Amino acid sequence: MGSNCGVWLAKYLLCLFNFLFFVIGTIVLGTGTWLAVDKASLIALLKMVESEHINQFTQPRVIEQMAYVLIAIGSLMFFMSFLGYCGAIRESRCLLTTYGIFMIMLLIAEFVAGGLAAFYKDKARAETKMFLQSTITDYYSTQANMDAVTLMWNQLMAQMSCCGVSDYRDFDGSLAWVSNKGNRTLPEVCCILKDVSQLLPRDDDCVTNPSERNSYYKKGCYEVFTDWIISHREIIFGVLLGVGVAHLFAIFLAFCLCKAFAKYHGMRL
Repeated sequence: MGSNCGVWLAKYLLCLFNFLFFVIGTIVLGTGTWLAVDKASLIALLKMVESEHINQFTQPRVIEQMAYVLIAIGSLMFFMSFLGYCGAIRESRCLLTTYGIFMIMLLIAEFVAGGLAAFYKDKARAETKMFLQSTITDYYSTQANMDAVTLMWNQLMAQMSCCGVSDYRDFDGSLAWVSNKGNRTLPEVCCILKDVSQLLPRDDDCVTNPSERNSYYKKGCYEVFTDWIISHREIIFGVLLGVGVAHLFAIFLAFCLCKAFAKYHGMRL
């Protein structure tokens, strides 16, 4: 009796866990698909809201790139949670085994990535900075010709009070920025802002004549973000530990149920 209760509890815990992710994944995937096929309706909806901050998201290129990201994330969540939920509710050892193997592969990939980053710390730091610089060089543009990468960088710099990866000179590598910047030395978002939501500089001369009094032009976002991680390391470690424990718990339940179902079906035969 106790064994049956344990199997029943494990089965419905795994169902509940994956059902929640299934619903979230379906919403994310549906939203991404909607944005991909019908950008105009979202633009019209967002423009009804009187907010300069929200209106930054009405650029068609931003919406299109966001759609692809949401579709990719939603598809992965949908697929994994579908395997786990259907495997548990249908008592399918095949689906549960496939789910468990995929979860193990994902967990191994996370550990390998974290281990390599810790072991090759200096190289990982250099590669990260190079990647971030490439996003500016390849994609960063002006607010008038904004895409998802430009929007991301603008929000990051505005919220964290920083400029570029290392400093304001990082933007000189972006052809899209250089060809449209006019007489500006740096983007408006690198200035000390009087209105963060509208990205308006406090000093109008900042974009042409930046200094430490009116801008963050020598304060790179990589350094600021690294300092933020160090100052919040206990919280970040706790979150990562919680995710890892939940991940291991799902794997444990999947394979325990596989064994229990095999024994149960064997007894029925």
